[in-house]
Amino acid sequence: MNLSVDLLPGHKRGLLLSNPVLTASGTFGNGLEYQKVFDIQRLGAIVSKAITLRPRRGNVQPRIVETPAGMINSIGLQNIGLEAIIREVAPVWETWRVPVIANIAGESVSDYVQLARRLDRLPGVSGLEMNISCPNVESGLEFGTDAHAAAQVTSAVRRATDLPLLVKLTPNAGDIVAVAQAVADAGADALTLINTFPAMRIDTKTGRPALGWGSGGLSGPALRPIAVRMVYQVSQAVGVPVVGCGGIMSGEDAIEMMMAGASAVQVGTATFVNPRAPLDVLEGIEQYVRDNGVDDVGRIVGAAHPEPRRAEARSAERVTAQRIHPE
Repeated sequence: MNLSVDLLPGHKRGLLLSNPVLTASGTFGNGLEYQKVFDIQRLGAIVSKAITLRPRRGNVQPRIVETPAGMINSIGLQNIGLEAIIREVAPVWETWRVPVIANIAGESVSDYVQLARRLDRLPGVSGLEMNISCPNVESGLEFGTDAHAAAQVTSAVRRATDLPLLVKLTPNAGDIVAVAQAVADAGADALTLINTFPAMRIDTKTGRPALGWGSGGLSGPALRPIAVRMVYQVSQAVGVPVVGCGGIMSGEDAIEMMMAGASAVQVGTATFVNPRAPLDVLEGIEQYVRDNGVDDVGRIVGAAHPEPRRAEARSAERVTAQRIHPE
């Protein structure tokens, strides 16, 4: 039974994961707290909390409200800032066996470029995930909803680092396939789909928004069918791997996302109700492949795609493998 995932087979550094389960940015801190709860080294990778150039206090309280089949949050990218990450957190990451992907967020192309340059070759950082899709800050969607802007910032970051580069996309784009294609063409090594969906609740007792910032991002099981459809569409339109994210609560949810075309998955909101949810998802995947006689988890990826498309994908994989490992 092979659960390993070469997430970026075309990248000179690559990103080989022991399994396809990652944590989602903003739901797992920087991993330090959760290592006290379960063996996080068993996961495929840890994705950090969003990192900005300077510390951010985040949005006003309250920041989280429950909703049927999910929650809405408006954390506002609260984080300790780049310098503290370099000084205090990265040295811990360096001691881990599990790869860490640093999620970066900025308000301008320059912000993203500076973050990428400072994190490039920093011990403990195995890759970058560009957050161009957060709905909880004033300019959070500016890049992610426009294909040209998304490509521009991706291209700039690609020139600034040779770290494996993932780009996290928003479901709020008018045409997410067009944005995905533009970002892939601009140099992204993989795409993460999707971030939260803009949403709101009203407190009927006060007649005011339930969140201090007014609105926030919807996550949880309610988002999963949207994420599955977008992963299904995008994975057939681009030539880079897709990481599925959105409402994954169980191994079965992860398998569904992978059948839609995700090479790996991220577990996020589930950790709010079950801190060991990422490990539970991994164990669920392990159980599925055992029960169904699957010798390689990669065979699940894109199983729901039309047969001609799956044949094309297998042919492309053979060509890529020959280029990387010529006989």
